[in-house]
Amino acid sequence: MPTRREQVLAALFQQIQSIPAAMVKREEPVPEKVPAGGLVILRDGDPGGPEVLLSPVTYLWQHQAEIEVVVQRPAPEAAVALDALMGELGAALSADRTLGGLVDWVEWSAPQTRDLAIDGTAGLKGAVVTVTLHYASSDPLR
Repeated sequence: MPTRREQVLAALFQQIQSIPAAMVKREEPVPEKVPAGGLVILRDGDPGGPEVLLSPVTYLWQHQAEIEVVVQRPAPEAAVALDALMGELGAALSADRTLGGLVDWVEWSAPQTRDLAIDGTAGLKGAVVTVTLHYASSDPLR
């Protein structure tokens, strides 16, 4: 059976796969060619150090995953395309802030945007959104 951490990340990944037209991947490198609908990559991130409650022992996590969003368009169109894709990501994340009851709450940051320079590519614009997943487990390894 998958760990609580993996269940939560798999549920988040499934939820963002609802973004229409974008290719959604998990823990993949940014390719040289981005699909026309854009690319969304879930990075598993860091669960950090939990708060521990005793009797019964419960680990409270504030796991920070990252979602990388990338579009490939000429400069004037890239910002508009990225903004539209960010709106779709926001809608997907808002659809179920408990990931089917696996987490207490999902919250996210404002995007950090940047132009990407990868050898042999042009017109890549990206953003990173930090997603904080609040959940509990009975064991730090399960």
